[in-house]
Amino acid sequence: MTSMTGKVAIVTGASSGIGRATAIAFGKTGAKVVVVARREDKGKETVRLVEETGSEAVFIQADVTKAADVEAMVKKTLEIYGRLDYAFNNAGSGTSGKIADLSEPDWDLEINANLKSVWLSMKYEIPAMQQSGGGAIVNTSSQGALLGVATYGAYGAAKAGVIALSRAAAAEYSSDRIRINIVSPGAVKTDLWAGAPPEMLDQVAAGIPLQRIGTPEDIAEAVVYLCSDGAAFITGHNLIVDGGFTAVQK
Repeated sequence: MTSMTGKVAIVTGASSGIGRATAIAFGKTGAKVVVVARREDKGKETVRLVEETGSEAVFIQADVTKAADVEAMVKKTLEIYGRLDYAFNNAGSGTSGKIADLSEPDWDLEINANLKSVWLSMKYEIPAMQQSGGGAIVNTSSQGALLGVATYGAYGAAKAGVIALSRAAAAEYSSDRIRINIVSPGAVKTDLWAGAPPEMLDQVAAGIPLQRIGTPEDIAEAVVYLCSDGAAFITGHNLIVDGGFTAVQK
């Protein structure tokens, strides 16, 4: 396992699912983890799980669609740990609705939660990494940015924007030794699947070449790899972690 001892990682949307799994994965490498979420109780639970790996963690409550919260998030990280090496900008949400039926607030919600939040996070993380001599950022997109998914047009548009924004940032800050990549999960069994009937899960799994739904840990391992020295020559890349689903679409 890659050692990240002495390094500091921010993980947003870390109260559950992919964010929580990634915070724990960073902890297993020895990194100190800043757990960021809106839900204090769930966020502090993630802190406890990270600490069980033997690493340090701290919870910072923030709404990453608000500039003041994001600025404070990074400032507190520097006050506590003195540096920032990695960031996984994962917080987001998904609301369904046909394009012509969406209200303007619906549209704004999707763009703010899934795209503006990533821009704001990088806006404040990048200067902190410049002070630390470099770093690595991974932003969460989705296979929904690569395929036309009915009733998820606004979500897909925001997530496609994450890919374009991340690649531009990778080009802008490579000379500062900051690598910026994207991870695009496919179907992943998070809390959103709770209560889904087994036959539905079986049907989804049957359409995936690897014949299973992904786990939060599958995505977490990909994120930690992209931040690690093993990915030192990778930037501006969109790593699709979907069991081969998008690869076989016609």
